[in-house]
Amino acid sequence: MAGKTSTTSGKVARKASASDARAEPVLLSGGNPQIAKGYGDAPVQAYIAAMPGWKSDIGRRIDALVTGTVPDVYKAVKWNSPLYGIEGDGWFLGVHCFAKYIKLAFFRGASLSPVPPGTSKTPQTRYFHIHEGDKLDEVQLADWVKQASLLPGERM
Repeated sequence: MAGKTSTTSGKVARKASASDARAEPVLLSGGNPQIAKGYGDAPVQAYIAAMPGWKSDIGRRIDALVTGTVPDVYKAVKWNSPLYGIEGDGWFLGVHCFAKYIKLAFFRGASLSPVPPGTSKTPQTRYFHIHEGDKLDEVQLADWVKQASLLPGERM
């Protein structure tokens, strides 16, 4: 029995070190990176780095745009999605990877002007999708981010 426990423990230890050494996060269906829940810039940067292909560059641009527009922005990764908000006031923006696009979720998007084009089951939430090769209107995105940051955030 002692030998068996020792062998089993050795296998568990080897498996743990192999997964700890893995540099690449697992990509969930649609290519969304699986990143552990966490608060602050580090988990958001880990998510962006793990975004596959062209999406990582767009993720960096979106993060820089949000940080430049809302210098006191609060960041987190929850449910394998980066969230941006005002600390103590909730979240105004979420980012999520899908196979063919990146979805920006403005949680109070129905109150933005102009209203982002993608509808949601939730009446207040509006989406903006970014596909490979799209020319980003960063002026419009920054305006939406600024407007959204001034509205009451979503508590999650």
